[in-house]
Amino acid sequence: MFSELVARNSRRSRRENGLFFTSLVISIIAFYIILSLSHQDVMVFLQRMESNAVDRLLSLIPVLYGLTLFILFFLVYYANRFQLTRRRHEFGVYLMLGMQRRKLFGMLLAEDLRSSLIALAIGLPAALLISEVISLVTARLVGLGIVGHQFTLSLSAIVWTAVGFLLIKLLASLILSGKIVREEIGALLTDAPEGTKKQRPAAVYAAALVLGIALLAAAYTLAIGGRAWSDLRYMAGTLALGVAGTLLLFYGLRVIIDRLARREGRVGRLRVFNFRQVEETVIHRSGALAICSLLILAALCCFGAGVATARTSRAETHTLDYTFPTDSEDSDTVRETLTAHGLDGAFSDLFEMRIGYIRTTEDRDHAVRYEALERAADTIPDADERQQLQYMLEAVGYPHLIALSGYNHLLAAAGQPELTLADNEAAVYCDSEVSLASRTALLNRLIAEGSAITIDGAPFTLRGQVQSVSVVTDRSITMSFALIVPDAVFDHYTQGDYDVYLDGVLAPSMTEGKSLMNAIADMNALLDPLGLPYESYLQNLGRELFYIVAASYLTIYLAIIFLVVANTIIGVQFLMGQQKAARRYRTLVRLGAEHDTLCRAAKAQINWYFGLPVGVAAVSSLFGVRALFSGILSVSAQNGMTEMMIAAGAMILLLCVVEWLYMAAVKRSSSRYLLGLMAPEREE
Repeated sequence: MFSELVARNSRRSRRENGLFFTSLVISIIAFYIILSLSHQDVMVFLQRMESNAVDRLLSLIPVLYGLTLFILFFLVYYANRFQLTRRRHEFGVYLMLGMQRRKLFGMLLAEDLRSSLIALAIGLPAALLISEVISLVTARLVGLGIVGHQFTLSLSAIVWTAVGFLLIKLLASLILSGKIVREEIGALLTDAPEGTKKQRPAAVYAAALVLGIALLAAAYTLAIGGRAWSDLRYMAGTLALGVAGTLLLFYGLRVIIDRLARREGRVGRLRVFNFRQVEETVIHRSGALAICSLLILAALCCFGAGVATARTSRAETHTLDYTFPTDSEDSDTVRETLTAHGLDGAFSDLFEMRIGYIRTTEDRDHAVRYEALERAADTIPDADERQQLQYMLEAVGYPHLIALSGYNHLLAAAGQPELTLADNEAAVYCDSEVSLASRTALLNRLIAEGSAITIDGAPFTLRGQVQSVSVVTDRSITMSFALIVPDAVFDHYTQGDYDVYLDGVLAPSMTEGKSLMNAIADMNALLDPLGLPYESYLQNLGRELFYIVAASYLTIYLAIIFLVVANTIIGVQFLMGQQKAARRYRTLVRLGAEHDTLCRAAKAQINWYFGLPVGVAAVSSLFGVRALFSGILSVSAQNGMTEMMIAAGAMILLLCVVEWLYMAAVKRSSSRYLLGLMAPEREE
């Protein structure tokens, strides 16, 4: 009998609180996916390429796990309290019929444990399936599908997911069940009225609304302008302005809602009643709604930025397979070592890339002067372009020099036309990894108009377009600005003191019948015993993939958690408020209101109640995502800002669809509750 009662009550709770139960299942799935991250194909690959960086990334997982448990505990506590509050009368009847308090306590724990185990039984298999799909899709997108995918089951992730989930559920259930069983029977059978809150003059709410909008505008300006990322104090100030502005905005929304309620013209059934309910809810819970809006904002920003980063991040254009760093004296040693071990035929092309500094002068700040470019910069009408160019010219008084023959060899390998330079001509090199596309376009325009420079006092003319083909495979070696000069000029100014990088392209025989990644991996196995320092394209790709994983996996995980918590709180709050307003609905029933009329009224209230925080968060997210891109992306990644913003906007729209699904779930729960109010109330 007792077990049947527990099973029946557990089924009823899941049916009446489907929103909360679904949120728990989603949380379980998110837990497992993030805890099993080390077993996914892309992470196994990265572990070989970037083991130190991956280890640091994986060390953050326990911190995220603990933080998420802490957040979800309050969600579980809050939602369980709502469930138990709805059943207070039922518990009082149990005690009146002779049920002992310890048995009631045990029944509540058993119901919660049963629902938790069912959630785990649904969530863990779903998590396994979704994790495998994510692993396959990610491997496919980044080109790892060719290494062969194997099904992986992380027992540790399953154990920690189950333990953490059951722990927070049990702790919340112990606290709430203990409070329930200690209450008197009369208190359980009687609904406690909600206390009234002090109403302030309309001018106070209007001032709060205006001030909130002003603070949000200031936060948006600091974030998008990049000022917030320049210093920790500016970042803290930006966040404080955003939080304070959101709190004040929701506190002052009563002015707008009150105006809408008083507006004459179109009058629908229970229209004024709906607005008064929304007005009262916003005023009484403006702080909670503001916090939920901030959580939704964080979710939209994380999801939009994470997906856009993963969607638009790509490894650089592939030209070189290997780079052997040497110097001007032992570059031949590398060739001899490769020949001695029969690896000279492994490369179809192996050429020197010579890079050095100007050694003929001690004035390193002004070894190269750009007087013509500086004069041209002063005439640029756009203030931002003018300032960017001036800052760059001030910072490149002692640039790298690149020998023309090596760079032409690189252009030939890349299938691009070679450069032709006279002894008094030079070309500009800007690495695409650290140079903005707008700045490169500006330099191209100025060079086309004719620009002269001096190198240690000797005049040179800049020719051609700005070059950007990566001179080595190692992305840790980047040059924001360099000059490509003829070999004789290079030898004169470097005085024989320069670095030599042997760039290599694998021979077709090494890649025949296998993918490039497998070919490079096999070649790495042959090079490692030789003791030669080298960098491969595979290692460069590993760095790129690590940034994608760090920027997308974790942000999407946090987005899911924030979204689940915020929407569940909003939904539970509305249903609690509806329950406390039961007498008002019963009064409407006595006045002749039908069930459909009450349901339409409740749905209109839900639209407003969800729409306010979601709408504010959606608008703010457009600025938030843009600010994230400005602060966390490299210069080269910001070149595709428009494409990334479009991808982020699509993700934000997708999450708005998810919000609509949450609203639909709350509307169904509300309609079921209102149906119960249609029956005549029995006087106790």
